[in-house]
Amino acid sequence: MKRSRRYRSLRDSYARDGIRSLREAMALVKRLSNARFDESVEVSVKLGIDPKKSDQMVRGTVDLPHGTGKQVRILVLTAGEKEKEAAEAGADWVGSDEYIEKIQAGWLEFDAVVATPDIMGKVGKLGKILGPRGLMPNPKSGTVTFEIGKAVRGLKKGRMEFKVDKTGVVHSAIGKCSFREDQLVENATEFLREVVRAKPGTAKGTYLRSVFVASTMGPGVRVDPLDVLTAAK
Repeated sequence: MKRSRRYRSLRDSYARDGIRSLREAMALVKRLSNARFDESVEVSVKLGIDPKKSDQMVRGTVDLPHGTGKQVRILVLTAGEKEKEAAEAGADWVGSDEYIEKIQAGWLEFDAVVATPDIMGKVGKLGKILGPRGLMPNPKSGTVTFEIGKAVRGLKKGRMEFKVDKTGVVHSAIGKCSFREDQLVENATEFLREVVRAKPGTAKGTYLRSVFVASTMGPGVRVDPLDVLTAAK
């Protein structure tokens, strides 16, 4: 991949073969961030699993103590009295049939979808649209529930879902470069703690193969997995 002069300059400004504690890595990522916008900070973890095996799937949800720094636009699919609860909790759009039809017509101007179980029969037809984008409501991620208010407030505060990809990597944005260093460390620690908790019982050998943190436009900084395991306890 051809990299820009700015990227190469940042990459060459530190010892890339070094391995750092999570706090040292976050400090370096903040120092390397010089884009003209508030870059996201991302954590990527290579796991010692076989993602092709269904019993080694790694997924879960995490409530980041300091949020993601992103304004989450939430669509709630429900009907009846739950509509008021969703609106009062801060949902951006609330409804059922009209929004299902809009999505089928191509509307996707939202970041998360929450639905009540009684309406999932209708929502199911959106699987081919929402599924590939990671937006399909799922009971395991807490987005199919009758506790609509709780789900919406959690997403607004910073709850997010993670899932291992086909290469065995879990990655997620855990904040912005404008966050304080301690906020980034706390968010990353909580995310990594949940990834460790989600370790499949059938996984053998080293679970955390490698951990990297990076800003949106910056180079990756390698983190010591042992430091991660210690912090995640």
